[in-house]
Amino acid sequence: MVENGVQLTLTSTVKTNGKIRINGEVLNGSHLKEKHEAGSNGALQPSNGQAKQPPPLQKQKLLCTTCGKGHTCQAVIARTRQMRALIDARKPYQAHSAFRHLVDDGHRPSLVTYTTLLTALTSQRVFDSIPWLLAEVEDAGLRPDSIFFNALINSLVEAGRMGEATNTFLRMGHSGCRPTVSTFNTLIKGYGIAGRPEESQRVFDMMASGAGGEAGAAAAVRPNLTTYNILVKAWCDAGRLEEAWRVVARMRAAGAEPDVVTYNTLASAYAKNDETWRAEELVVEMAQQAGLRTSERTWGIIVGGYCREGRLGEAFRCVRQMKDAGVLPNVIVFNTLLKGFLDANDMAAVDDVLRLMEQFGIKPDIVTYSHQLNALSSMGHMAKCMKVFDKMIEAGIEPDPQVYSILAKGYVRAQQPEKAEELLRQMGRLGVRPNVVTFTTVISGWCSVADMGNAMRVYAAMRDAGVRPNLRTFETLIWGYSEQKQPWKAEEVLQMMQDSGVRPKQTTYCLVADAWKAVGLVENANRALGSSSSGELLDDDDDEEPHFPDNHGDDKLQSFERTNGHAKSDTSRSMQVTRALGSTSLASMSLKMTKSSSSPPPSLLRRSCRLPVRSSWLCRKQLQMQCGVYGQSISSLKMVFLS
Repeated sequence: MVENGVQLTLTSTVKTNGKIRINGEVLNGSHLKEKHEAGSNGALQPSNGQAKQPPPLQKQKLLCTTCGKGHTCQAVIARTRQMRALIDARKPYQAHSAFRHLVDDGHRPSLVTYTTLLTALTSQRVFDSIPWLLAEVEDAGLRPDSIFFNALINSLVEAGRMGEATNTFLRMGHSGCRPTVSTFNTLIKGYGIAGRPEESQRVFDMMASGAGGEAGAAAAVRPNLTTYNILVKAWCDAGRLEEAWRVVARMRAAGAEPDVVTYNTLASAYAKNDETWRAEELVVEMAQQAGLRTSERTWGIIVGGYCREGRLGEAFRCVRQMKDAGVLPNVIVFNTLLKGFLDANDMAAVDDVLRLMEQFGIKPDIVTYSHQLNALSSMGHMAKCMKVFDKMIEAGIEPDPQVYSILAKGYVRAQQPEKAEELLRQMGRLGVRPNVVTFTTVISGWCSVADMGNAMRVYAAMRDAGVRPNLRTFETLIWGYSEQKQPWKAEEVLQMMQDSGVRPKQTTYCLVADAWKAVGLVENANRALGSSSSGELLDDDDDEEPHFPDNHGDDKLQSFERTNGHAKSDTSRSMQVTRALGSTSLASMSLKMTKSSSSPPPSLLRRSCRLPVRSSWLCRKQLQMQCGVYGQSISSLKMVFLS
């Protein structure tokens, strides 16, 4: 068969008898391929393009005589164990490196080695490397076993590619490898994560009944407790509690009693449905009738549920009650309760929680301090915020980039971007590398006080530090230029964004269009909006890593600065825009830097539009030719000198 563009040794003909059905269709693999992931030949395709991989192993010279004879040498066995240990230690990157060293030393990896590597790639979420790995297994002449198939199915499930995971499951049976309980559990979990509990149920039924017959897709495999719990979670995550309880009844009928995981899953579903009182009843049933001991996780669910419902007194009662139940509250439970009171601005109760933590001997962690810092900075209490920060340092807890981002956000809200930027220098002195959130927060601070020169300077420093800007970074700069009535620069930032490989969203084009509307050039905006359907709009998550075709994009930044200059040296263009806006008395205008007021941030814009990049000199020329035309339509006028 062909998978991922390579020939595998799993070829088998699907038999006409004993076919499995899922969702009313024959489960022969063809209909389950995801359209956006499968090519015309049904081959597995990577979701984001092929990852660059080293040359095939068969082209590399084997120096080990044992490996050359087709046997597994001791070096391969030892290195495979090392890879497994690194994965268990949550160091999958090092496991991948160990694999490459093994190959570079002239050894031939075994199937176990490849299976371990597949686990490492899955941990790193490097799913684009799966086709390469399968090609290597085929080229090495290795026949995949059940363990390898299970690892492959798990990788596809983690990637959200359920069609291909199911096809692999089928071919597993056709190749003579019998699916195990782990195989079915992985598929049931995958469909649950995908929000398709009905499919999870069908896989479970297929597992229990041994459907598949001669096709070998499944020979009766007895579900274990983990299987039932995974299926219960699939229904609970979909909000289908009645179905979840049916699974529990079926579990008991099969002689398997619900355990703490079962009760926790059901309790969590009730809590998410704002029925925490029912969740607490389950805890009582679990302790009194089932004779099970509650855990910190159990109580954390109850405390979190009451906090979400705003019933903070009940949440506090549960924390105190934990001691009577023989369970010591951990820092996670206290952090949940602490955040609840902080969100309610009940600082007296916050102090009570902190004292109770001390009584229980629970030391605050970085999350404890982060919750306090976030709440205080949001309220503008930066002096108190810095006291909490100093206390965290004294406790020996090293601040991470998120903590500094919280502090920076507080200074930005207080209209003190210079203090926010000072945090970047402090991070450098302490060896803490700022991330994209920290830099973008500082950039937004300069934009909010109408200092685009400093905003671009911080952006340049961000690129020099090797930190990749994301969608929010560029939208913040576009918004900043829009506030300064400089739509041509907003367009140039959009061009920089596209050249850097960051894909605009609909809101991005709306920001640029609004920049033109802000100076009264409605025709330009309408023309741009009219052509929005000609391009492809991509709705990517703000946190997605941008895709960069070039290394730094610094040439584009330098070009931008050469042709337009930094904002603070651009008084002439500010004057041109002012004249284009039409005239009121200059005496009534402020000649000093103005601060943005109540304009919504980029993230609040939700209209669907697109503005293609236009020549900025043409836009400026049009603006100058239309002096005074739109002046009467603008109620609020600012004169901005950025010097």
